[in-house]
Amino acid sequence: MQTQTEIRAMLALRGLTPKHRFGQNFLVDHNHLRKFVTASGVGAGSLVLEIGPGTGTLSEAILESGAQVIACELDRDLAAMLRETLMPKYAAQMELIEGDCLDGKHAINPHVLRALGGRPFTLVANLPYQIASPLMAMLACETPHCLGQFVTIQRDVADRLLASPKSGEYGPLTISIGACAQVELLATLPPGCFWPPPKVTSAMIAIRPRAIPFIEANIAARQAFSVFLQRVFSKRRKQLGSILGREHAWPCEITPMQRPEELTVQQLLALWKVHPA
Repeated sequence: MQTQTEIRAMLALRGLTPKHRFGQNFLVDHNHLRKFVTASGVGAGSLVLEIGPGTGTLSEAILESGAQVIACELDRDLAAMLRETLMPKYAAQMELIEGDCLDGKHAINPHVLRALGGRPFTLVANLPYQIASPLMAMLACETPHCLGQFVTIQRDVADRLLASPKSGEYGPLTISIGACAQVELLATLPPGCFWPPPKVTSAMIAIRPRAIPFIEANIAARQAFSVFLQRVFSKRRKQLGSILGREHAWPCEITPMQRPEELTVQQLLALWKVHPA
């Protein structure tokens, strides 16, 4: 695996430096890299999607496990470097897509979807922080062939995913992903695990699909539920009766005096079914 010194040298040789606008903070702690790949369970026969491979440190660790990797890199300079340094060694295992992994805010790049070809895959990535939340939500809630996500993200985003009702972090992201998947904190990563070190603490998490999701495996329904969550949580401190009206049915022992942040995922789903609009 590449060391921090080697990464610096590879970039310097090409006149490059990490680009803040792309969220380039390279994971250089080898112990956490090994833990990352081991926790994901990928190996020979696995298909892995990696977003933001950067210089290829994590990519190589995944490839050494025997997995096939589809990597999507937005930075054309790093994409060119990967074609020069990593892909010749793993030509039969790696496909590189240059461009944004998202198509706007609410869809995955069609080039990525075509490369995946509807095959079961696992996301293993040190995610650029700017795209983490929408990507994780789309893969958890709208991509049934995603077997799981193993990602490093900002610790505050991880806290939102792991939050409980009545906490300040609990909100639409917690609930929409929680309806479809279970989230586990694998490790907390201090800034020194990365180069250059970010200004925030990071977290390594696993997002695994529920064997029986709380919400039906219907993309339209899951998107509608997401819209409902945005509606009620835009006024999270108001009572539900003020947001939705008091004349409707109130299931699951929910009362119009309660606030959105007090309800469990299952209660919010039950409420959505009688307040779909």
